[in-house]
This record gives sequence, structure tokens and C-alpha cells, in this order.
Amino acid sequence: MAALLYLLQAAVTFVVIAFLLRAIMPLVRADFRNPLGHAVLRFTDPVIRPLRKVLGPVGRVDVASFVAVYAAQYAGTTLLRLVAGGGLAPGRTALVAALDLANNVLFFYSVAIIGYAILSWFGPGGYNPAARLLASICEPVLAPVRRLLPPLGGLDLSPLVVLVLLQAAQLLLR
Repeated sequence: MAALLYLLQAAVTFVVIAFLLRAIMPLVRADFRNPLGHAVLRFTDPVIRPLRKVLGPVGRVDVASFVAVYAAQYAGTTLLRLVAGGGLAPGRTALVAALDLANNVLFFYSVAIIGYAILSWFGPGGYNPAARLLASICEPVLAPVRRLLPPLGGLDLSPLVVLVLLQAAQLLLR
């Protein structure tokens, strides 16, 4: 049973992160023509397009994408609770889904920043779609920390500081 729950949790996290990327990418002006951005579009379009007919964007904020992120998390949380033998209390499930979504956002940014830091070691030798996408997602989070703590002798500690803060936030959510 634990293995099944783990696999379901991984699948839910993957789907939620795909919708989260769809919501974040317009905010940070990421390139949707990037192969990874295009994959996110193709995966999320069947849900987002119908929602957009009802929920239009507000500025650069794609409201339909944010609704889809929460809906995916709510459905995933409900599925996991049912498989684990938990009851269905809609109010409680809504709260647990919101906490799970916050946790997934923090997890996503932790993994994105680690990936961005690792890819930065390899330099700008060529076109890397993952590096471009990660740069557009991570730089808005890292830039304020860099202003407070500039690189020391060529060593940028901002990813480390942000990772520690993300971990602290995850601990607060538990």
C-alpha cells in the first residue's frame, strides 16, 4: 500500500508542477516556444483552454492556470486520501489541498534552484532549453537576495540562502 501511495503522490506532484509551471511562466515572461515550455502547454491545454472561456487573464496573471493548479492539487489530495482510507470532508480536504499546494510550490522552487545552480556550473557553451527556463523562473527569486548579499569573490551564495529559506518555510507548513 505504501508503494502505491508513493506512486500516486509522485504522479499528483508531477501534474501539479506542470500546472504550476503553466501559471508561473507568463509571470516571469518565460519562453513558451522553448521545448520544455511547449511540453507544458501541450500537457495543460486540455484543462486551461475551457477554463479560459470562463476565467480570463488579469494583466499577466493567468487566472485559469491558477484555478487549474489548485483544482489539480485538490483532486490529487482527494484521491490520495481515498486510497489511504481517509474520509471525505470537503472543508478539511480543501485546507489540506492548500497546504499540499504550498508544499509543492516550495518543493518545486527548491528543485528548480538546485537544477539552475548545477546547470550554471557548465557555462553558456550552447543552447540548453532547461537552463533558459530555469533562469527565467529562478532569477526573480534569487535577485533580491543577491542585492542583499552580493557574490563573494565570484561565489554566489544566493541559491544557498534561498534554499535554506525554502526549507524553513516547508518546516513551518508541517
